Amino acid sequence: MDWLLIRGLARESAHWGDWPEQLRRARPGDTFHTVDLPGTGLARDFRSPNSIAEARQFADRVTRWLPRPVGLIGLSLGGMVALDWALNRPADCASLVLISSSSRLSSPWRRMRPAQWAPVMRMLAQADSDTRERAILALTSNRPIRGEVAQQWQAIQRERPVRRGDVIRQLYAASCYKPPLKVPKMPTLVLASYRDRLTDWRCSRDLAKALECPLELHPDAGHDLPLDDSPWLIEQLNTYFPVDE
Repeated sequence: MDWLLIRGLARESAHWGDWPEQLRRARPGDTFHTVDLPGTGLARDFRSPNSIAEARQFADRVTRWLPRPVGLIGLSLGGMVALDWALNRPADCASLVLISSSSRLSSPWRRMRPAQWAPVMRMLAQADSDTRERAILALTSNRPIRGEVAQQWQAIQRERPVRRGDVIRQLYAASCYKPPLKVPKMPTLVLASYRDRLTDWRCSRDLAKALECPLELHPDAGHDLPLDDSPWLIEQLNTYFPVDE
């Protein structure tokens, strides 16, 4: 199966780190691809839209070369894009995995924990990109901050900076997103962590309930599950989506 990985708020494909390569090694029968949403990565020259539907339409257009149906794996805001894609274009999607995601099915104070509102606003106002990237890493990861990861993220931002206006539009799009009340036709899995300090795990519970699909919860990882415990994520994928022999 072909899988498409979609990253979250102000993040690009490079922020997956080596997780796509780990997936390829762990699932040799599958292939894994990435896409950048407007305003980020290779798509940074495109203005980020004000809606998840428009972001989904962009991702669809720039990946037309990829045979459909495809498996979709979305993290955080990328999960909203993946979910919108699966519900509106079910023939395009073979499998759906949502990681640390949310929607307007949950309350605003769960979608972003109140304790993080002020830090996020300070990050948006922070002019120094290196300081901002360290703060994002500290907020989204519960593991000891490895200098190597911080340096990688800082280098990504210096090479392909995300404009503040695009981040604000992405935040607005995410805050407005409420999925249509449909049950996905394809196999679906929701993953989150009890100790996510940015988004309450109950947002994933609400999604899983609405989508009538399984929910698996990590005991202590942060919002960025691929960074904090990639083997656990791969284990969940292998359990729910076995590789064809």
